[in-house]
Amino acid sequence: MLTTTANDLPGYRIVRVIGVTRGITVRSRNVVSDAIGGLQSMIGGRVGAYVKLAETGRAEAYEALLQHTREAGGNAVIALRYDANDIMPGITEVLCYGTAVVVEPV
Repeated sequence: MLTTTANDLPGYRIVRVIGVTRGITVRSRNVVSDAIGGLQSMIGGRVGAYVKLAETGRAEAYEALLQHTREAGGNAVIALRYDANDIMPGITEVLCYGTAVVVEPV
């Protein structure tokens, strides 16, 4: 499936706009990642334990977005964005959203 943060897809024509599509996941930190992350933060630099957690959350939300788009009949997503919010300490919602469309090559 084609996805882009732009509002169009060069080389493709939008033949139908389906509407908002989204994927959401809720992730929590665990004791191991908190311990490793805490140690890494004392040293400074990249905190790999939290990077992995963030990447996993984004990947899950993205896959859910693709599934939602397929179910709605789309074959592409334009204006794709991510958002994240803390629901409570240690629990984060990750949202991936955009506009589901049907495109065809020009």
